[in-house]
Order: sequence, then structure tokens, then C-alpha cells
Amino acid sequence: MTGAIVDTSVWIDLFNGNDSKESLALQNLISTGNVYLCPIIYQEILQGVRDDSKFLDIKNILGFYNMVRADFPILQDTAIDLYRSLRKKGITIRKANDCLIAAHGLLFNLPILHKDKDFIQICANTAVISYLQ
Repeated sequence: MTGAIVDTSVWIDLFNGNDSKESLALQNLISTGNVYLCPIIYQEILQGVRDDSKFLDIKNILGFYNMVRADFPILQDTAIDLYRSLRKKGITIRKANDCLIAAHGLLFNLPILHKDKDFIQICANTAVISYLQ
């Protein structure tokens, strides 16, 4: 697969009109059709939308992109291994969801496009690849 799994932090920038380097990279991925989501990102984005009409618009937009889905026990074990390997290095990941998202990256051999401190640590200290290095 080519492209990247795009983390919630980058989608928020895009939907809020913030021209960060990450949201610009997402716009480039959108133009090439190489955008991937996983169920956790889909949930995080949609549960944060307060306005009902924006909710439906964003839900429809997200429906156009590729969804990667892993068998949950395999995903869970991969996320646990990531978290534990980082803890052994003295690194604590604040959000368990980030390890689940990173596990999707490992399982589908896709980099993660992110704007998040936890992913900086995950990508610097594991086999998970950051889309922007």
C-alpha cells in the first residue's frame, strides 16, 4: 500500500482551516487518493463534532477514504507490545488509542501522518514510520 494513515490531529487542522505542514500534506494525499483511516480515528473525529449538520458533512467526507481494519485481538496485542516496548525505554504514551492507531500502521505497513507528541515518541522509538520525518 502507498499513502498514509492520517491521525485525528491532522484532520482537525484540515477541518478548522489551519494550514499546518501536516494539513498541507493531507491535502496532497487527498489529491492522490492515498488517505487511510482506521476505525479509531473515524470515531475520534466524529465524536468531537458538536454541530449536527457538520457531523453529517464530515461523516460523508470520511466515507470516501480507505478504511484499514485489523482483527482486533491481533491489533490489541500489537498495541500492547508497542506500549510495553516504549515503557521499557522509559517512555509513557499518554493515550492508549495512539498505540492502537500505530499498530494499524505496523500491520498494514503504512506510515502515520500526525501532529501529536505521542506519535513523535512512538515513531522515534519503534518500527512505526512517520509520514513527515
